[in-house]
Amino acid sequence: MNVFDENLFRPVKFSGSARLFPLPNHVMFPGVVQPLHIFESRYREMVEDALAGDGCITMVMLESGWEPDYHGRPRVVPVGCLGRIAAHVRQEDGQFNLLLAGLQRVRIVRELPPRYSFREAEVEPLDDDYPAMGDAARPSVHRRLLERFRALAGGQLTVQPHLSELFQTGTPLGTLADVIAFTMNMPAEMKQELLAELDVDRRAQRLLDQLGQLGGGQSESPSVEFPPEFSSN
Repeated sequence: MNVFDENLFRPVKFSGSARLFPLPNHVMFPGVVQPLHIFESRYREMVEDALAGDGCITMVMLESGWEPDYHGRPRVVPVGCLGRIAAHVRQEDGQFNLLLAGLQRVRIVRELPPRYSFREAEVEPLDDDYPAMGDAARPSVHRRLLERFRALAGGQLTVQPHLSELFQTGTPLGTLADVIAFTMNMPAEMKQELLAELDVDRRAQRLLDQLGQLGGGQSESPSVEFPPEFSSN
């Protein structure tokens, strides 16, 4: 599946009311495709509702300390990612395998009163910010980010065509940073910080710094998974 398929990431008519899919230690980004295995009954209901409606789900990470209230309504971080179900397989037992395409960052304004077994929230879309002061330096940052990622990924790029396509297009810096952040094996907390950073220049620089730390003193390249393995609820 081509991560830059225009049809896959086309804008949606979004009401601002989002079905929430909170997961611990997992962060979704715009411009990527995440395989998901859905087995909990509340999230099967969420998928059924999405398929009958706009096809959208908002992935958001649970805040630390979620464990005692996992089956209730534990706190979530304020910024998540709106995604569209790009493909799905409904299994005989009612479980689903999905491919979710990340569309846009969103900020949770308020959680809505319960109507279903899954959670809903009012959210606002968030756009990348490209400050004018960073225009001159941005091509250099773009190049350095690619070079550092190539060095970390090593030979894996030659066997993963989706990653190679990333380097053969005029990918905006914000999108490039998002795909690399999603792909690299980094702490979820760092990924969440990058998701919440709307200033593209700051996001790219923080990612550069993180990739430098990942590469420092390691005898083996950090894990690069693209597409990633299925995540489960």
